[in-house]
Amino acid sequence: MPEKVVVVGAGPVGALAALYAAVRGHQVEIYELRPDLRDPTTTPLNFTKSINLALSERGINALHHTGLPHLADSILGDTFPMHGRMIHLEKKNEHLQLPQLYDPRGKNLLSLDRARLNKTLLDHLESMPNVKFFFNHKLLSVDFRRRLAWFDRHKSSEAPEERGTEIEIDFDFMIGADGAHSAVRYHLMKFVPMFYQQEYIDKLWCQFDIPPTADGDFRLPPNYLHIWPQDEAMFIALPNLDKTFTATLFHTRDGFEELDASDNVVDYFNTKFPSVVPDLITAEELRKQYRENAHLPLISIKCTPYHYGSTGVVIGDAAHAMVPFYGQGMNTGLEDVFTLFQLLDQHSTDRAAALEQYTAMRTRDAHTINDLAFGNYREMATDVKSRVYLLRKWVEEKLDLWVPSLGWATQYSRVTFSNMRYSEVQARAHSQARIFNGILTFGLTAVLTGTLWWSRTGGIQRAKMGFLRSICWVAQRMAGTPPAAR
Repeated sequence: MPEKVVVVGAGPVGALAALYAAVRGHQVEIYELRPDLRDPTTTPLNFTKSINLALSERGINALHHTGLPHLADSILGDTFPMHGRMIHLEKKNEHLQLPQLYDPRGKNLLSLDRARLNKTLLDHLESMPNVKFFFNHKLLSVDFRRRLAWFDRHKSSEAPEERGTEIEIDFDFMIGADGAHSAVRYHLMKFVPMFYQQEYIDKLWCQFDIPPTADGDFRLPPNYLHIWPQDEAMFIALPNLDKTFTATLFHTRDGFEELDASDNVVDYFNTKFPSVVPDLITAEELRKQYRENAHLPLISIKCTPYHYGSTGVVIGDAAHAMVPFYGQGMNTGLEDVFTLFQLLDQHSTDRAAALEQYTAMRTRDAHTINDLAFGNYREMATDVKSRVYLLRKWVEEKLDLWVPSLGWATQYSRVTFSNMRYSEVQARAHSQARIFNGILTFGLTAVLTGTLWWSRTGGIQRAKMGFLRSICWVAQRMAGTPPAAR
């Protein structure tokens, strides 16, 4: 008899988990607090909009392994490729747009609307005979030992806080994908001694919509994630298929409070992001959207373990909500689904062992990407303007291209364009940093000598080549043997 898998949360991660379970022949029930998410009037509970998704390799890989051959193609067809960052700077009253490619081999991020992704996944689920939806259902309690759960079925989708009809259900396996403020995680804590850490960072965000031009074209070069870096604040814009941009202002809490009190958001933009008004959005529309769109917090959550016995697990933001600065929140959640079901398949007769291994693997990786997401704000808002950052990026990318036997790559490339475990990415980044420090400490004379010699014999380009060759020489000797040979 098929097992009954209950998924709590019908967002993208929960919907993908339900698809994986349904493809394996389980009886799947999906419970969601909100009305049907495909209804355009349905909005998330704690905010009115969502930052655009940047779909990368981990999420794409998870979509390709659902067992539904055309699903990934239908989703990827609704994305817009971004080749890199476009950095917007003002120098000597001149507006500069400086492209920084993500990857030396031309790999792209894919800009994707969250609602569109969610709708596609739910539509596929609805076509499957072994899947049932239960919208407007609020989780009240779970007994993971007896495998029972209680839900409140709302009387009205417009007033979910009002009590409706309480129902009891049974299940074989519950997957909690109900977001950062997870009810499943809350009840899981009653059954396991869970480490839990929650932090709101000193940044809020507010979303803006940038329309197409009068003749229906993009207002900015479309194949980039646009960044206006201002250290304590940052404005970004991601392209959409309809030739609009979804833009976001990140600023400190004090900064938002000052803007609220002074009502001078247009003056602030003219000072910090002078190319935005009126080229991208009118002053009137900027004021309107700033007033009407919520100024929302950014939360970071770590916890462990993620499971209880063989009967329950949390995934996605329910397990590891993170700040958005690496663009990996959704990708990590989708990767959770792939990893979870890969382990369930490997331990097909022992789900408890699969969940134990899942917690052991994902805790380390989730905590790592959570920390990396914090650090990437500095890279986006400050380091992208730094010559030292650009030099290091140039060296790492050239080593990756020209001396692949060294196994060298940027941390960003490994996080975004590979399926390497996040903990391994961090370990390799630390190893490369140690080599760079060694170069600075032990190889400075060789580097300077080589650079000067090449500079005298061939100019700046040859100076760069001399610098790179010196680094290669030191790196090979500090590494002992090339990574490929280890």
